[in-house]
Amino acid sequence: MKNNITLGVLSLITVALLTGCGSSSSNNSDNKNESHGDEFNISSYPKSELTPELKNALSYMGNEERLAYDVYQNLYNFHKSESGSEVKQLKNISENSEIKHIKIVQDTVKKYELNCDDFTNVDEALDLRESEVKDMPSGQYGVEDIQNLYNILYDKGIVSTNEALMVGCMVEVTDVEDLDKYINLAEESNATDIVEAFKVLRDGSYNHYWAFDKGLKNAGVESGCFVEGDALLTNKDGIYPQDENGHGNGNGNGEGKN
Repeated sequence: MKNNITLGVLSLITVALLTGCGSSSSNNSDNKNESHGDEFNISSYPKSELTPELKNALSYMGNEERLAYDVYQNLYNFHKSESGSEVKQLKNISENSEIKHIKIVQDTVKKYELNCDDFTNVDEALDLRESEVKDMPSGQYGVEDIQNLYNILYDKGIVSTNEALMVGCMVEVTDVEDLDKYINLAEESNATDIVEAFKVLRDGSYNHYWAFDKGLKNAGVESGCFVEGDALLTNKDGIYPQDENGHGNGNGNGEGKN
């Protein structure tokens, strides 16, 4: 993650995985169960020759998907406990989608029998390939940059339910940027299974973005996820769809499928 997260302040440098290695408002719209992610089976594709860069891409995206789950779950729980407000996108996206996305990366790591020694972007080794997501150490990472990012996002999101929704926008835009990069890398290596796995994750991020966007608009934030002057949230270089029809099964209703 190299893009600024909020008004040019926050950046995430290349970091690592958790799924193979790592460390120990009520008016918001619902997120439906994902479809494409349910159907995806990494084992149905032939094995590819994974370059060291693609192995690191798996570790990177595994950690990034776990970060999304942790942030969403913990912000949902905070606001429900403190004010009784339920930011439903946070709960539904984490439980209906992010868990499945983490499992896709776990299954890919297991398919290739990768272990911590195969990743060069992991600072501290802890094998979580077989762990259930809810049993993983929430909000705790053995990678300093990921830990710093989590802390910043969590501190921002507890300020208000609107800020929690904006954190969701930030996470999903960052996911898309990173996945675009890694999909291109996988295509260059003819790693079809990795391409398809990452496309599932990207489809989900597009839909989650519009779910958070709709939540903000429903809460009175007219511009939704768009933040003028923020390097990450201005649809820079056309990385994000310019209308709510979205990409990857996006329905434009903020439902957050995939």
